Amino acid sequence: MTPNVVGRANKGATGLAKAASLPSRAYVTFLAGNGDYVKGVVGLAKGLRKVKSAYPLVVAVLPDVPDEHRHILINQGCIVREIEPVYPPENQTQFAMAYYVINYSKLRIWEFVEYSKMIYLDGDIQVFENIDHLFDLPESYFYAVMDCFCEKSWSDSPQYNIGYCQQCPDQVQWAEELGPKPSLYFNAGMFVFEPSIPTYDDLLKTLKVTPPTSFAEQDFLNMFFRDIYKPIPNIYNLVLAMLWRHPENVELDKVKVVHYCAAGSKPWRYTGEEENMDREDIKMLVKKWRDIYNDESLDYKNANVTNKFMPVLPKGGVVRYVTAPSAA
Repeated sequence: MTPNVVGRANKGATGLAKAASLPSRAYVTFLAGNGDYVKGVVGLAKGLRKVKSAYPLVVAVLPDVPDEHRHILINQGCIVREIEPVYPPENQTQFAMAYYVINYSKLRIWEFVEYSKMIYLDGDIQVFENIDHLFDLPESYFYAVMDCFCEKSWSDSPQYNIGYCQQCPDQVQWAEELGPKPSLYFNAGMFVFEPSIPTYDDLLKTLKVTPPTSFAEQDFLNMFFRDIYKPIPNIYNLVLAMLWRHPENVELDKVKVVHYCAAGSKPWRYTGEEENMDREDIKMLVKKWRDIYNDESLDYKNANVTNKFMPVLPKGGVVRYVTAPSAA
C-alpha cells in the first residue's frame, strides 16, 4: 500500500473512531391524535434542516397518531418512536386543564437513553437559527426559558393577583405575607435534558403521588426539576405573549426559537382575527414559519437515509420499525 493510501486509510479510520466517540444527541418533539399538529412538526423538521442542525429530530408519537401522519414525518427525515400514554392519578384530571392532560406522556422521552442529551421542542415551535451549541451546556442540569405570569391563565395564582412576574421582578415586589417567594418557573415547550431510566422511574413514581394542577406536566416538571433548573435567555423560546407583555425584554432580531403558543398564532391555521394576531411582528413571524414550511427545497432527501432502523414500541403486539436517518 502506498504512503498516500495508508494515510487516507488511517485518516478514514480516525474519522470513524472520532464519529463513534461523539455523544449521541437529538432533538425531540411529541405528537398525539390525528389533528393538524403534524404540520407543525413538519415545519419544525424543515426548520432544523434549514439552519443545518447536525442532529436528528425524534418524534414521540402516541398510538392514536395515524399511519398517514407517521409516513409524512418519516418522509421528512424524522425518527418516529411510538410511546404509550402517561396519565396523572386517577379521578384527579379535573384539576388540570383538559387539553393539557395528555402532555404527561412527554415524560416518556426520558426513556430515550440511546441519546446522551436531547433538546425537547413543542410542535408549535420553529427554530430560525442553529441552536446545536445548547447540547454543550454543562451536564446534570435542566435548562429552559423562564415563563411569564401575566397571562389570564394564571388568574388563580397569587403571582397574577398581585401583579408579580419573574420577567420584571423589580416592578412589583413579592409580599412577605404571601409566604416564600416562588421558585423560578420555566415554560416546558422547550428544554434541554439528559435521558435517564432512573430519572424516568422517579418521574413516574412522583407523578403517582402528585395531584395535577392547572398547567399539568409543566407544573409537574417545574416541581420535579426545581433544584437543578438553570434559566437560559428567552431567545431560545420566545413565547409570543412576551411581545406585548414584556416588549422591553425582547430583542426580536436576536431570537433563535419562536413558540407559536398564543391563541390564534398557529401558522398552519392563522387567520389574524384573534386578539393581538393583527400585530405586524406576529404577521412577520407567521410568514417566516410559512416560508420554511412551503419551501420544497427543504424537503428531506430520501437518498440520505441510512440503513439503520429504530424499533417502535409494540402496537397491538406487533413490533414496527421506521427508518432512522442520520440528521433531521
